[in-house]
Amino acid sequence: MEIRHLRLIKAIVEEGSITKAIDKLHLTQSALSHQLKEAEYQLGTPVFSRINKKLVLTKAGEKMYQIANEILDKLSQTEIQIKQMVFGEYGEIRISTECFSSYHWLPPVLKQFHLLYPNVELKIVTEATHIPLQKLLDNTIDIAIVSDQIKDNNIKYLELFQDEVVMAVSENHAWANKKYVVAEDFINEHLLIHSLPMETVTIHQFILAPAKVVPKKITPLPLTEASLEMVKADMGVMSMAKWALVPHLKTSPIKAIKIGKNGLKRKHYIAIREKENYPDYFHHFISFLQTEINLQWNIQ
Repeated sequence: MEIRHLRLIKAIVEEGSITKAIDKLHLTQSALSHQLKEAEYQLGTPVFSRINKKLVLTKAGEKMYQIANEILDKLSQTEIQIKQMVFGEYGEIRISTECFSSYHWLPPVLKQFHLLYPNVELKIVTEATHIPLQKLLDNTIDIAIVSDQIKDNNIKYLELFQDEVVMAVSENHAWANKKYVVAEDFINEHLLIHSLPMETVTIHQFILAPAKVVPKKITPLPLTEASLEMVKADMGVMSMAKWALVPHLKTSPIKAIKIGKNGLKRKHYIAIREKENYPDYFHHFISFLQTEINLQWNIQ
């Protein structure tokens, strides 16, 4: 029994006559009759009985009509889903970042994308935060947003945006009137960081480690709000992305101090698996991220 036989049986029943079924299926009468005989031959029993010049389903025919509905409906749904996947309208994207601060700007972007692609489910995998590249490689997530690259032929990096890291200090702090700070200024300071290890902390990577400077005290504090409260109380200094700190400057006794004469700039990247054959909607999402981050949110 073939799909064309199921479509034939369904058309004859629902159209009510062979003539109308011929028009719907775009077959000649001889072709329709031949296909019906094929179906009955394969089943070993008639599908229709002629009663008063009308075709009426036999018991076997009723069963075949029921099965035809189930199979053809399922086939139709599957075809729609496949077309949606091919054209980037249906699917799932699992995403994570290397820092919790990124979740301040990421959800609004995801919301905007969802309006354009309502059938694409966007999942933020928070448990992959801090180790997104590892989770990318083991297929726990599909896209990682990072500023630290590792050399791996299985990972492809696409530039997302560039921002500036500054120091958040109390208005009463000794740095408050400085134009910028350098590595040696940290020797007697209490540095607040989001998390260990230090190798993942931007200020350590690009400023402190190259100068072989270790602050007097270092405290990991994953909650940004708690760290800012300590900064307000002049109990420590903290490095932050300028775009993340600016909203707090308007309502808190905090100042943003440049790091280095030219500022500390860092690039953020979208990391994907190099050899992965991503569906089209992934590429649409990446392009959307790059456009929205740089234009609408204007992260700098």
